Amino acid sequence: MFRLRDDLAIINTVDFFTPVVDDPYTYGVISATNSLSDVYAMGGEPKTAMNIVCFPQSGLDKEILADILRGGAAKATEAGVVIVGGHSVADDEIKYGMAVTGVIDPRRITRNVGVQVGDVLVLTKPLGTGIITTALKKGHLSEEEYGAAVVSMSMLNAKAASVMLRYSVHACTDVTGFSLMGHSCEMAMGSGMTIRLQAAALPLLPGARRLALEGYITGGCKRNRTYLADKVQVRSSVPQDLDEVAFDPQTSGGLLIAVPAREVERFTRDLLAEGVLAAAVIGEVVPHAEGWVALG
Repeated sequence: MFRLRDDLAIINTVDFFTPVVDDPYTYGVISATNSLSDVYAMGGEPKTAMNIVCFPQSGLDKEILADILRGGAAKATEAGVVIVGGHSVADDEIKYGMAVTGVIDPRRITRNVGVQVGDVLVLTKPLGTGIITTALKKGHLSEEEYGAAVVSMSMLNAKAASVMLRYSVHACTDVTGFSLMGHSCEMAMGSGMTIRLQAAALPLLPGARRLALEGYITGGCKRNRTYLADKVQVRSSVPQDLDEVAFDPQTSGGLLIAVPAREVERFTRDLLAEGVLAAAVIGEVVPHAEGWVALG
């Protein structure tokens, strides 16, 4: 964040990744949605974006690149964002994303730390995109499961952020590659608190539990689990599939929002009224105990 005056600052974020779906246009949509998410998580409003593209010099039809950029442009237009330029690099592996500039009132910024005892955690999108896209790559995904995942990954966090700004939110982060457990851990450690998550309350994409049990686990999931091993706890009562989902790296995931318990009923009602995919109360904040996050 760069403060311009007392009531105005700019936010600069950047994100890009390799294709998670086969259709170029859909990939562009998802990547742009993901790139815009950090601005929404802070309570800001994205204004401009610059495309970041890696594409092979030969071997692939340039129409694929055109479709990727069209998808990104469509999502930017939906968000009210102007694409003002970009940069491309020759690379054997396709990559696409955006560098995004947004505006925010620095007096109202929402950070990913600051949770307080008595807060509850609300998640605004279902989990399981890493598991789903892994199964897609191996040809073991139904049309229904694929469609639900695309809808989720393509939905802007704009409406959730708009509702969030009307409440006494203490912290917010978007759930992406570090997984629900990883992002919860960052929130807890930065606040000096412990977060207790309820596995049974996690919102899930269709097929996520079944596919987790069938072994469609990403390398990112294993890396998340290894890094977090001494920081989080998973109760023995948690089913294996929900355990895997909790560590699953998300693409264009939802917002994880800490809100006072007294406000959560109205908050979740307003989220759903705005068409947000999920408004799941998945945990609570307690004084720091052994471990930063406990999944039970």
